[in-house]
Amino acid sequence: MEDNLNNTPEKVRYSDEELAEFKELILERLARARKDLELLNEHVSGKGNNADDTAPTFKILEEGSNVLSKEENSQLAARQFKYIQNLENALIRIENKTYGVCRMTGKLIPKERLRAVPHATLSVEAKMGQKK
Repeated sequence: MEDNLNNTPEKVRYSDEELAEFKELILERLARARKDLELLNEHVSGKGNNADDTAPTFKILEEGSNVLSKEENSQLAARQFKYIQNLENALIRIENKTYGVCRMTGKLIPKERLRAVPHATLSVEAKMGQKK
């Protein structure tokens, strides 16, 4: 495949140095995501709860709020868990040297997109085409 603009072959994968750079970014995000998941799980299980400190008149209101908060935190924890899985899968793709290749077009996903969404498997164009 030739790039019409400058007649250089089109890149089909990122270099080992570029993959190492993405791996570092993903490991940082993974550490942060795992920490956030731990905090969410603590809130869901009630470990981070100080409900005993409130006056009895507010107990009923707080209990209702806690149920809603636990449900919201549970949903957030599920989303965070999925995000962690996606980041871990991205690390596998780095090891396989398939990271950054759009699974629909087979072309490289731009670095800017991967820096913003390091677990992306689709280019913006492929993602937009999917929604139609």
